[in-house]
Amino acid sequence: MMSKNSSSNVTVRSGFFFISGFSNIPHSNYYHIFLSFVYVVTMLGNSFVMIIIYRGLHTPKYMAIFNLAIADVCQSTALIPNLIKTFLFDSQEITYEACLANLFFVFFFSCMQSTTLVILAYDRFVAICFPLRYHAVVTNISMGVLITVTWTFNSAVMSFTVGLITRLSFCESTVIDSFFCDHGPLYRLACNDYSLNIMMAYFNIATFIFLPLTLIGLSYICILVALFKITSWEGRLKAFKTCFSHLTLVSIFYIPVVGTYITALTVSIHRNARIINTSLSYSLPPMINPIVYSLNTADIKEFAKKIFRSTRCNRIATALEK
Repeated sequence: MMSKNSSSNVTVRSGFFFISGFSNIPHSNYYHIFLSFVYVVTMLGNSFVMIIIYRGLHTPKYMAIFNLAIADVCQSTALIPNLIKTFLFDSQEITYEACLANLFFVFFFSCMQSTTLVILAYDRFVAICFPLRYHAVVTNISMGVLITVTWTFNSAVMSFTVGLITRLSFCESTVIDSFFCDHGPLYRLACNDYSLNIMMAYFNIATFIFLPLTLIGLSYICILVALFKITSWEGRLKAFKTCFSHLTLVSIFYIPVVGTYITALTVSIHRNARIINTSLSYSLPPMINPIVYSLNTADIKEFAKKIFRSTRCNRIATALEK
């Protein structure tokens, strides 16, 4: 048996992993039903936003919101259905290849959510700090380039992260102490050296959590400075209202994730509490995002009303023709 510090080039791969999930929680099936409800609402809400944007809101800002909706749908699909299948149907085994795929897609689309929030912060920064140059700087082409770069960069980083897992040997336990193929609980099962995986984990946290938060924070400092240069309170309030939806999404996404990491580093929390908190951190933001934008964005509300009125008129006209 290899020690954790073994330098052997032989890689021992397990055919299956076992997702441990919750333990000794009474009525845990109700929680899975709740997550099923969250998934349905997530799919409906984000599909609604994507349809509205596709049918008429073809501006750079809404390109980024469309991208966020895609990330929300894909991340939820990579996470929640597998979780429901695993625990409601007592199928906690997952193949080696499926586990790596699950790890890649969950973290890739979570990173896409984070980087898209940075792009939206950039959009608000230019709109408020340089309003006269906004339409020249933030164009559909420039937004398309930004989104393409984030997809390329995130996929490269996550591919490298998963690639480092393939060099690990799993010759002891194959029980992943999480509710999906989580990166940290997975590489800590290895019986050879996983120091590169630890470094990659810290790189990912810094790159996709703390760096985006820093950039968003700096953008809003500049926005506040620009707002104070506006002479009237009405003007300040009107400009700040355009940031409200984005600030809400930033709070919903980052506060639970950062809280989980800080708690894990400072105190010891029960595994079930950690798993519940992590599962909510991953599943709730994709559900809430389209609700926030639908309720707080005038363009989406107005265009949705136009679609509904048009649909109703078409139905009435069809009925009269009959």
